[in-house]
Amino acid sequence: MSWLLALHSSSSALGVGLRDLDADPGSAGSGAGAGDQLKEFPLGRDLSGALLDCVEAVLPARQWPRLARLAVATGPGGFTGTRLSVVMARSLAQQLQIPLDGAGSFLLIARRLGVDRPTWLVQELPRRGVVAGLYGPDAAALGGMGEWRAPRLYADRQAVQALEPQAPLAPAEVAVIQDVAQLLELSALAHRQALPGPWEPVLPQYPTAPVAV
Repeated sequence: MSWLLALHSSSSALGVGLRDLDADPGSAGSGAGAGDQLKEFPLGRDLSGALLDCVEAVLPARQWPRLARLAVATGPGGFTGTRLSVVMARSLAQQLQIPLDGAGSFLLIARRLGVDRPTWLVQELPRRGVVAGLYGPDAAALGGMGEWRAPRLYADRQAVQALEPQAPLAPAEVAVIQDVAQLLELSALAHRQALPGPWEPVLPQYPTAPVAV
């Protein structure tokens, strides 16, 4: 078996996904494949001390040399959680010399929701504003879903909608298991297309300053 491992820690829970890349690709669709392993760990602030143990609960370290590709959600999300999973994924990719795919958590939500027209995904930040990104179908993008405007901080919803008045607003709410499934599927698609996946450009997203008005 050649494994694909996916990490998602853009919310208070850690999501870990595992797929056998040697399995029949026809068994995978727009989400979880038939043989995928998907686990959610509600760690909260304990992520820093439990990340390694949770990953090993899905794929023991002795099997990591059989990893063929990695994927990680790059946020927006909590500063510590997103940073830790991205650092781990980058380190493994560098040491094992395998491809790493980074995907924004909002993009994964857009894929899960099946967004069929330009749509703002919006996350409220109490007393700070809203983080919003614009997503919609894009035939040129991997998997057919494009990020038309990257997530960033806005003063309020009105400032967001003023940029694209025709685009509806939808909540950017993480569903860990489903979003990890989307991450696996997107990375498996990159594998089937033999995309390179360099680890260097995969960085966490922190779109909280400056405020866009």
